[in-house]
Amino acid sequence: MDNLKEKTAKGLFWGMLNNGTTQVLNLIFGIYLARLLSPADYGMVGVLTIFTAIAGNLQSSGFTQALVNMKRPTANDYNAVFWFNVSVSITIYIILFFCAPLIADYFRQPALVELSRFVFLSFVISAFGIAHNAYLFKNMMVKESTIIGFVALVVSGISGLVLAFNGKAYWSIAWQQIIFIAVANIGRYYYSAWHPSFHIDFSPIKQMFRFSVKILFTTIINTLSNNILTFIFGRLFPIKTVGNFTQAYKWNTMASSFISGTIAQVAQPMLAEINDDENRERRVFRKMMRFTAFLSFPAMFGLAMVSNEFIIITIHDKWADCVPLLRILCISGAFLPFYTLYQNLVISRGRSDIYLWCNIIQIVTQIALVLAFARYGITVMVTVYTLFNIVFLSVWQYFLHRLTGIKLIEIAKDICPFLLASAVVMCVVYYITLPIANLILLLAVRFVLAALFYFVIMKLAHAHILNECMDFMKEKTNKLRNKKR
Repeated sequence: MDNLKEKTAKGLFWGMLNNGTTQVLNLIFGIYLARLLSPADYGMVGVLTIFTAIAGNLQSSGFTQALVNMKRPTANDYNAVFWFNVSVSITIYIILFFCAPLIADYFRQPALVELSRFVFLSFVISAFGIAHNAYLFKNMMVKESTIIGFVALVVSGISGLVLAFNGKAYWSIAWQQIIFIAVANIGRYYYSAWHPSFHIDFSPIKQMFRFSVKILFTTIINTLSNNILTFIFGRLFPIKTVGNFTQAYKWNTMASSFISGTIAQVAQPMLAEINDDENRERRVFRKMMRFTAFLSFPAMFGLAMVSNEFIIITIHDKWADCVPLLRILCISGAFLPFYTLYQNLVISRGRSDIYLWCNIIQIVTQIALVLAFARYGITVMVTVYTLFNIVFLSVWQYFLHRLTGIKLIEIAKDICPFLLASAVVMCVVYYITLPIANLILLLAVRFVLAALFYFVIMKLAHAHILNECMDFMKEKTNKLRNKKR
């Protein structure tokens, strides 16, 4: 029990460091790329995201989650998943290669034929690292994953900048994606103790199929949910408008995935270990909900508050049209990390059927609502999408209650104090700083005041999560000092 607790704490620490490093590097490279490229360039690659993401879902087929849920997966299990992923990805690429002209016709962009055929190579390359990534994930090797992500981001980011500087436009984004995946695969091979063999036996695939196929369909539905707006907007609006939405969605995702990515690094492996102890599972889940709320609400509400000066300072006023969209998306972005917890608990219980049907209902309703409000413009469509994502958490809460007995009132008590504190802090800071005209000074003052006010409120409220985080950081600092001595 103590070993699992220590492993979880380390996983959260390295997960936070991993996602923090990732977002900082994405921020740096994203700023320079956005200054060098146009909204239309981002729109060109953005409309292809849904195809590469779904293809990636099909190639992994839910077997990563199946391997993680197994108590002791064997080398043969990993090997079967590896060769299955490779064979499926090659098949999908051949299909998409010949579908490229149809994709270009749908978006009315002839250049997408050549571009899509190149971008789709990314999921073929990634297939060779999925089983290795599952090994790292299963063994909670978050430190190693952090190093891999850091190196891959630096190499791919520099490559993208060099290409953009030399006038390669949207090709620089495409090459950045390919290089990132290739470098990440090299790192996974280096750190993984398991490596594939040519002894191909697909019998483990048959054993995992019943569980993994539901995860597969659900993952595809999640991908549709995350990318459906870009797909619809690519047909309804000019490519420049799609680029503005893509930019807003990117910054929102970067911020919210810092929290959800940190949680995802440890949630399923940890919950799978303790799902035979319901009382402990309840305590751990609620504690992780509080930790998520403690980080998510101030981060996302804060980004919404500073979005105007942030966008104009970092990527220039040519992207000013994405600011209103970013503000709206940040509201739902504050709630998205909770989906990660709900979904991982359901998966750890082996209830991939709940995972599947909840997501089917969500995506069908999302599409219907977005299309119903299409005539009102992109801002209204994004607003409806945002509100629905918040409300739909109640459906996941219903199933959480059925599986664990955790009531809505308990969850509300866990997260509402952080929600209210964050909302009050951001509103107060926003209005008291309105007289500041200099955008750089405004951004700095708002950031410092918001962080200070939130910290003070948490201390005055005796928030246990804050104290535990501070104690853990002190412990890590003391250990580092002792090592140096």
